[in-house]
This record gives sequence, C-alpha cells and structure tokens, in this order.
Amino acid sequence: MDMSGTDRKVEQTYLDKSISYEAYRQLVEDLLTAGKATGPQQSEALTHYSELNMQRMHRVEKTMQVLPEVNDQLTRITRPQTWLVLTEGWCGDAAQSLPVIKALAALNPQIRLRILLRDENPELMDRYLTNGVSRSIPKLIAVDPATGTELFTWGPRPTALQESFYSMRSEGLPYDVIKEELQRWYNKDKTVTIQRELAALATETSKPG
Repeated sequence: MDMSGTDRKVEQTYLDKSISYEAYRQLVEDLLTAGKATGPQQSEALTHYSELNMQRMHRVEKTMQVLPEVNDQLTRITRPQTWLVLTEGWCGDAAQSLPVIKALAALNPQIRLRILLRDENPELMDRYLTNGVSRSIPKLIAVDPATGTELFTWGPRPTALQESFYSMRSEGLPYDVIKEELQRWYNKDKTVTIQRELAALATETSKPG
C-alpha cells in the first residue's frame, strides 16, 4: 500500500474505457461460457482459474462484513476518488480483493470503482510495476477524477501477505504451494486486512491540504 509521492496522473482515456464491477463480472462470465479467459493468452489452466475465481468472488461477496471502523472512515470521505483497478479474470489475488474493493467503494458515493484489463493496457500497467519489474495484479490506482492525479495505490496484495510471498519465494517453494498458502491466508483473514489498508489510504488522501 502506497501513498502517492509523485506527480503521476492517469489520462482520461483510461477512465473513459474502464468498466464497472458488474460489467467486469459479466465479461468474465461471458468469456467462460465461450470457453475463454480474459487476455490474449488462452489455455485450459487460465480458464480453470477463471472459473475458480468466479466462485471465490461469489463467496467473498456473500460472506464479507464491513468492519464498523472501516465503515465510519469511508463514509466520512468528502473528496471524490476514482478507484481504477488493473486486473484479469484468472488472477487469484484479484478474486479475493475485488469484491472487498467493490463493497468499500459502495459505502460512499464519492468513491467510484472502475476496472481495466491489464493486458489491454500495458502502458498504464508498466507505470505501476511491483518492485519496478513485475506486472503484478490486482493494482488499484486511486485518482482525483477531475484531474487524473494519483492519490494512492494499493496492491497486488495486503502488505503482510506480500512479505510472506517474498519469503516463500526466496525459500524456493513451488509456485503451486505458494498459491495454496496465499489462498489459505485470505480465507483466514476474512478480508479484514484489505479493508483496513484501503480505509487508511482513502481517508489519509481525503484530508484537506
């Protein structure tokens, strides 16, 4: 999670072609009906992950509960924010975080959630590489809708989980094992960490001056 320390902006063209959460869900479902995944690369594995992620998203949507303190923080925001998320339907981390992002944005009409597919927008994605090298998703870029100025960024994972990911990777664990551990962490955390991180960032950047 990062506060903006730069003068980066997101051009209006990206906001114009972004889609709603509902449209994104429908897009992924429509592609799955055709036996496809989002993005230019197609495989049985990506389709399988996309199907699994739709189930995960549905589960999070049905079970998550907004923390009272998070509700209080976000409903007090008065500065308009557009939360633009770069993602793909096959991304396991996105399946756990996107429904949370949607639920939090819905708490305040000043917050507008929009979604872009990563592989259709490589120029924007490459401004937000993790550690300057990885096109890791999901990546949330919060901007001032009037100017496109970046307010804060978040992703691809909660801070503690990202540190755990680096640790497991440095230990040389197989990627399938790492993925299982990541999903186990999400299930145990029950969206609490994502909620708190996003509320802190959105509240801080909404302060005057």
